[in-house]
Amino acid sequence: MKVAALFLGLAGVANAFAPAQNVNKGTALSAALDDMPGATMPFKAFDPLGLATLGSESTLAWFRAAELKHSRVAMLATTGYLVQAAGWHFPGMLSSDVSFESLSVMKPLDAWDAVPDLGKAQIYFTIFFAEVVSEAAGTHYTKGGDYPTIVFPPVNFASDDAAKMKMSQSRELNNGRLAMIAIMSFVAAANVPGSVPALIGNPMF
Repeated sequence: MKVAALFLGLAGVANAFAPAQNVNKGTALSAALDDMPGATMPFKAFDPLGLATLGSESTLAWFRAAELKHSRVAMLATTGYLVQAAGWHFPGMLSSDVSFESLSVMKPLDAWDAVPDLGKAQIYFTIFFAEVVSEAAGTHYTKGGDYPTIVFPPVNFASDDAAKMKMSQSRELNNGRLAMIAIMSFVAAANVPGSVPALIGNPMF
């Protein structure tokens, strides 16, 4: 007990003499989070775990880039799941023995399992290539550069007005956050029957 009390006392002394700049840095990062796109109601600057103040500005930029990427992938995944569930498909053959029409009548996750391994490898390589290109282009976002994009070729719908641009970025992030919840719900409903009450009885889950 005495040893434990000694350590606690030393910890208290160390904290008392810790540099004040660490507190200021965390406050500055919290302020930066408030000003970033996506800090909108009803959960303005929602960060219950304090991740935004975990490191430096570079760390915060990395978190934002990760959120952007996951948001965009989730929007594509949610759209793809809904398109597949609706039965829409490309004409022709995916491979020599698998047609797009045959995949369209399956549940989305079952359709993915039916894709030939070589086709899956091509998709994985495309994802890997896009990641390498977006991370290697120009000044890295953790060093003040632009956030990565997954559009080839890049299409710019950005407004010249800073306020409108921030609003568009906030909308993209909020749509992406909703899409992440949606695709997680779809996967849960497909793998754990009854886990998503709103999707119980839907033939695509």
